[in-house]
Amino acid sequence: MNTLEALSKSYVGRFAPSPTGPLHVGSLVAAMASYVDALAHNGRWLLRIEDVDAARCSLESERIIRAQLDAYGFAQQGEVLRQSERALTYDRALRTLIEGGHIYACRCTRKTLESAPKNSDGETIYPGTCRHANIALNAPHTALRLNTASAPPITFVDREFGEATQQLATEIGDFVVRRSDGVYAYQLAVVVDDAEQGVTHVVRGADLLGNTARQVFLQQALDVATPRYLHVPIVRNHSGEKLSKQTRAAPISVEPHDVLPTLHIAWRHLKPDAVIDARSIGEFWQRATELWLSGGQFSD
Repeated sequence: MNTLEALSKSYVGRFAPSPTGPLHVGSLVAAMASYVDALAHNGRWLLRIEDVDAARCSLESERIIRAQLDAYGFAQQGEVLRQSERALTYDRALRTLIEGGHIYACRCTRKTLESAPKNSDGETIYPGTCRHANIALNAPHTALRLNTASAPPITFVDREFGEATQQLATEIGDFVVRRSDGVYAYQLAVVVDDAEQGVTHVVRGADLLGNTARQVFLQQALDVATPRYLHVPIVRNHSGEKLSKQTRAAPISVEPHDVLPTLHIAWRHLKPDAVIDARSIGEFWQRATELWLSGGQFSD
């Protein structure tokens, strides 16, 4: 059995949108990359709704997203997982981290951290203010944080960007895993979900590359497997900003005459040199699957 055959028997990928609005071309590119990578490896592709912060999400946005995915020919396998239904699972993971001595309560606010240094991504590097304050976990606090003081340098290999190393204590600091209102942070939720769903390959936008070391550290602390990672280029608007709901990116149309041209636009962003001549959605996905691993780009 060759390497690709072995991988195909175990590959599990996923697309995990937050239902805070419709998909736009940028999110279509991320969905396409994750989907066609799964197809190219004869793997499974799961849909996860990342609505852990329910105040920002809506069932209407989820309905629109799922309708968009259906219109563009995406076919998920298995049940759709919703983070808003998984608080008890995250509670169990948090208890494991607490028992391992990784968690402490923090009373810092945004105002108290205004003067803290920033990293190259503009994130505040938490200076460990409450690390040794011994605040009881059931006492009033603003967040529960993961102690990174003794974390070794975290190294992982990305299929597009190669080897990356991050020293969490000095480049990120102790990061939040649960807010005082009980909402779990993305970092913990995504690690727990990937582990439970058996995700072997994470394909997502390059804007999330900086989160990966934190997630690898959590995987190690929870004793779960680390997936393979591929971060694909993000789509930017004419001003150089990442396409997003915040930059008022237009939703992708589900009108039949718009779908195939939009698929071609998204594909050219990922593989500009691999031209697809397709006249139907089914033909598009077939050709995309054939061309995905060509030329060495995005290969394992």
